[in-house]
Amino acid sequence: MKAFLSVRFLSVFAIAVSRTISSVSNGTCASLLVDDFASQSRLTFLFYNAMLQPSSDDGTMAPIVGRADTATSVIVSNNHLTLTSVSDRTSYWYTMLGCTSATDIYGGIGMTIKAPKGTTMTIELQTSQTCSTDSPTLTDLDSTILGWNFDGTEQYYTIPFSRFQGLDTDHLLSLLLSGISKPITLGPIGFYCGVSGTAYPVPSTVPVLEPTSTIPATTGPSAFLIDTFGNANSNNLGFYHGGDDAATYKLSKDRMAINMKGNSDLSWYTQVSDNCSDFTMNNDGYLHIAYTGSDAFTIAMQQHNPACDPNKNPWPYTWDSVEASRYSNTDKTDIYVPISHFEIDYTKTIGFALKGFYTTVPTVFLKIEIVHTVPSGFLVPSKLSTAPLLFACTRPNSFAFAIDDGDPQFAQQVISTIAAAGIHVTFFTVGAPLLDQSTNLTNVYKSMLAAGHQVAYHSYTHPPMEGLPSLAAIDWELNNDISAVSQTLGVTSKYFRPPFGTEGARIRQRLAASIPGAKFVEWSVDVQDWLWAQSSTPENQIKSFQNDVDKGGNLVVMHYLYNTTVSYLPQFIDIARKTGKQLMRVDQCMEDPDAPPL
Repeated sequence: MKAFLSVRFLSVFAIAVSRTISSVSNGTCASLLVDDFASQSRLTFLFYNAMLQPSSDDGTMAPIVGRADTATSVIVSNNHLTLTSVSDRTSYWYTMLGCTSATDIYGGIGMTIKAPKGTTMTIELQTSQTCSTDSPTLTDLDSTILGWNFDGTEQYYTIPFSRFQGLDTDHLLSLLLSGISKPITLGPIGFYCGVSGTAYPVPSTVPVLEPTSTIPATTGPSAFLIDTFGNANSNNLGFYHGGDDAATYKLSKDRMAINMKGNSDLSWYTQVSDNCSDFTMNNDGYLHIAYTGSDAFTIAMQQHNPACDPNKNPWPYTWDSVEASRYSNTDKTDIYVPISHFEIDYTKTIGFALKGFYTTVPTVFLKIEIVHTVPSGFLVPSKLSTAPLLFACTRPNSFAFAIDDGDPQFAQQVISTIAAAGIHVTFFTVGAPLLDQSTNLTNVYKSMLAAGHQVAYHSYTHPPMEGLPSLAAIDWELNNDISAVSQTLGVTSKYFRPPFGTEGARIRQRLAASIPGAKFVEWSVDVQDWLWAQSSTPENQIKSFQNDVDKGGNLVVMHYLYNTTVSYLPQFIDIARKTGKQLMRVDQCMEDPDAPPL
């Protein structure tokens, strides 16, 4: 899936910076965190540090390909940041400091750095008495002047304010690193108290423990081979198999190697029918996958739409997913999943999908088949609840506009358009920008709530969440989003739309565990603003909308990021109305008993 926010999420950074004035009580001082590098997407998609102040390399670091969350070598991992400059050393990276007043409180800024021997760089502090980024005062020192000597190990380094002549410590605007001669890795950055500091502690992460209960094995009535990967285009049943990106998998000698390189949005499919297959009789059987390598992926069983018509949206209609690693043997050679653990309409089975790969370690698949039962000694794990995956409204003759975050400058136009149309819609909001007062998004969404619209969750920093490295990282996104929406808007929701539409077993399981009755909302009508809005043919957004509506789609994805998209909104509404369906919020179109009456 492709629907997403613009990489430059909001154009709010070239303005006066909201000021951070440190509070000191009872003569004590606490370190002030600038960034703990808790999130790749917070830093390189939303361009925020931990202070929710702007931070970026402005695209100057060495380019990197194949990642949805960064285009340059600004890589976050385990609360550390690795920067790789281009060879001519013209790269730079900055993090804004919120116009912090540090006089008589903080003696400087510290961080751990790991860098090869001989590495040098320039450290620049920017100040402004007006807290404006327009014409800041720049003060630079070379790392050698500060006595920074690197030996390839991680050590703590300080930037004492006293070393910068004439520095205005009442209005600290930004820290900028430039002229970086070799790749460096930074630990958490923070203001330290007094004249010396110690490293800001790396936040501790408590691993998420999934249930380990098991269930008795069952025995199914039949066994048959699905795929041994001997044919380029079809499986052993004679039906289609293939993937989203041919460059990510290779079939050879009755095996298939997959390396999605951490792109959790890509899938590989093998079908058990060219239309609808009734898999009910296999409910007591097991899906067996023989493999080697990584088990960090999702297995999904896909369901056709009610008409079993591939020309109707949505297709597939839904699917249920399990986490491959939970169903693997201890040798990591065989996976056994009870068919009953895929909660779909078995009478409309399409097939299986391998998806949600979240590491760069390859997996080699040797066989996919249905077997009667599991080997002796194999412990069958209990089924973990997954939030239902919704692509279409369930209420008869309903149609819902579900609008993801955008640019505040277009918000009023969106509100006016839907008010003039006399309809209610659903907005899915990213949490972090709500906490940034400069975006005004809190007031925007409060006005939407007051007008009767629904506001729901869309993650905290907009990463491809199934691709996050751990369950704890997924929980960090969910919990912070829930907290931000509650703190700023005073509401909660059961509805969640994943950034980029990326889903898998882990995010659906964690959503179900975090929010009782949670709904995982996708779409069946895509405006494709991400593809056409800034192209030479923005009117293709109307064509995309019309095509999906003509196929029966009734649940929209769009953003208010671009002028063209927002200007076409009246036409989108007219197209939807011509279907004769009633336009409403997502919770209403899903027949939620807690939704307001129509």
